[in-house]
Amino acid sequence: MTLAELAFPAMGTSVRLLGSPGAPLHQARCLIEDLEARLTRFDPHSELSVLNADPREIVPASRTLRDAIRAAVSGAAATGGLADPTLLGAVVRAGYDRSLVGHPRADLQAALAVAPEPRPARPSPVADWRRVHVDDAAGTVVRPPGVHLDLGGSAKGLAADLAVELLAPHGPCAADLGGDLRVSGAHEVLVPNPVTGMLAEVLELDDDAVATSGIDKRIWWDAGRRPAHHLLDPSTGRPAWTGVLSATAKAPTATLAEALAKAAILAGPQAGRAILSKHGGLLITDHGVVLTAYEGSDPLSEVDSRGLTPSVGEAQA
Repeated sequence: MTLAELAFPAMGTSVRLLGSPGAPLHQARCLIEDLEARLTRFDPHSELSVLNADPREIVPASRTLRDAIRAAVSGAAATGGLADPTLLGAVVRAGYDRSLVGHPRADLQAALAVAPEPRPARPSPVADWRRVHVDDAAGTVVRPPGVHLDLGGSAKGLAADLAVELLAPHGPCAADLGGDLRVSGAHEVLVPNPVTGMLAEVLELDDDAVATSGIDKRIWWDAGRRPAHHLLDPSTGRPAWTGVLSATAKAPTATLAEALAKAAILAGPQAGRAILSKHGGLLITDHGVVLTAYEGSDPLSEVDSRGLTPSVGEAQA
């Protein structure tokens, strides 16, 4: 069956929707663009920005915003606090205070050459995410005053999940938001190696999801001319340098896959592979080495470290 395709920019990335005949691709696009408008932190009038600016502990919130915050907090819980949505202040202080679309990036190899020695990230000892609660009955979000939420990554995963829920009644489909991919039916995903540009792995999906997170496409020089990126060590509030450049995680949903991929990078090579072993995935180190985690594998067994094959470009369904 030939699937119809719709591609467009949204949520700071490239979106690609695939649908069977009759699938409402344009309605799915509207859904994603509505989520972007509500959940972006770069518009002071978005629902998320209004909530972040509210000085009250208990704040009224729409169903969409409540669902998005619930998804982000669930991702934090699933990763022991590594995928922490309460680090917005630290992200801004690191230099990510505006959208990086069209913004000059630092050269990856130059940045890695002067980056700190690799060390695993740790959860924040404060764990503010544990004090964020969604009350659907009251239509509110409860969080300590001054705790600001960043839903960038988790919102993309949620958008992919919701888009596929809309398209799936018409047959096989897929929603890919810059590497956060949810599918209905069988799909093949090609994962490139950001160091070499060559093919790192081919993943088979069937009614599930995959997400790729990495520091290679969002890296810049901060005000002190230090290399910086958007994946922070929750324990320090600073960009994490763990020896892992990117991670690709499989999971039943794109929302969960996104959280697992982020956590796998932050955890470092060995602990990151353990995170991915529940559903499968792979890590790519700063040196371009591919470390595969098979579903249900023993994370303490010998790491599968393999060479590379010819390039096919970006990950795709």
